[in-house]
Formats: sequence, structure tokens, C-alpha cells
Amino acid sequence: MHKKFNLTDTVKALENGEIIVYPTDTLYALGADIYNTEAVKKVFKIKKRPFSIPLPIAVADLQWIKKIALVNNTAWKLAEHFLPGPLTLVLRKRKDTKLDIVTANQNKIAIRIPNNKIALNILSHFGPLTATSANIHGKKTPHVINEIKMQFSEHRDIALYIDYGHLNSKPSTIMDLTSEKPVIIRKGVITKKNILDVI
Repeated sequence: MHKKFNLTDTVKALENGEIIVYPTDTLYALGADIYNTEAVKKVFKIKKRPFSIPLPIAVADLQWIKKIALVNNTAWKLAEHFLPGPLTLVLRKRKDTKLDIVTANQNKIAIRIPNNKIALNILSHFGPLTATSANIHGKKTPHVINEIKMQFSEHRDIALYIDYGHLNSKPSTIMDLTSEKPVIIRKGVITKKNILDVI
């Protein structure tokens, strides 16, 4: 269903294990409850993404990051400075975090807090979601809902497409903080200089 944002309908769909397409501060994302294994499997299926490639997640605030991952001083500085915003932090996953399908059985997880009012509203009222781009794996990411619907036309598993107009930002910068030396593994909106100025 292609519609304007309704929080109640969105939360209900997610609680029922359904998939949504929602806006972030960069591009549209495929959202599912990260704690619902069957819902997460649907995301992989819709994207035609190998299960060996982890999914990034989105959370509402810094406290959620601490619940899911181990946050060192560098990560905390970056999170406080840039989040919400177009930065994805790759951190060590907490051992008690049951998110193996999301992380492809790895001991690290990619987390971000998107600076978009609709995304933050959903995340605040529902909880963490998958935050992978709304496209078929390996294909160009569309910038508008109608193009996303065309790319996903064969799938009936997407309950809601939340229209936020044309989203045409660079992707988020991805920063791996799981080793001693931080590494930028994808260049994006936030530059290396921006990061070095903080850490």
C-alpha cells in the first residue's frame, strides 16, 4: 500500500511481522523488526540479498546503541557528534544480542540513527528496524516511491510504502570501529576530515 505516513498503521504492520519502506535522511530503507527472524528473512528475500551479507539497523537514540553494541570512547564521540545523521557505526555486538540473522553470524553490527522525523517517530514508538536500502541487491537505489514499487513489483510482502518525496542524498558514511584503528569502509555524506576533527 502506497500512502502518507500513519504511525498506528506502521507500528501494527511491523508488529505483525510485515515489511515497510520508510524514509531516512539519505535514501529509502526496507524496514523490519530486527528481533523477528521471519520478518528479517523477508527482507533478504525481497532484496535478493545473500544471507552472508549483514543488514544495517536503525535505532531511535544512543541508549539503544548501547543496548545492542559495545561502545568505545571513539564510537561514543562520533555518535554524540554526528547522530542523528548520515553516519553508520560498525561496532562489536553484545554477546546477549540475539541478532545472528541480521549480522550474518558475525560478532559486529552496523547501526545508525537517521535524521528523519518519520524514521525517528517509527523507531521511537516501535523499536529498532533493518535499515538496508530499498532496492534489489546490486541494482541502483531508486529515489522515489513509485520507482521502488516498480523494482519490487513481484513482491507482496511489503505492507506499506511511506512516501516522503524525492530522496537523493549520498549514502551514509560507514565507519568500522571494531579494531584498534577506525576505518571508513564506505565514503558518504560525512567526510574523513569531518570525522578526524572529532576523534
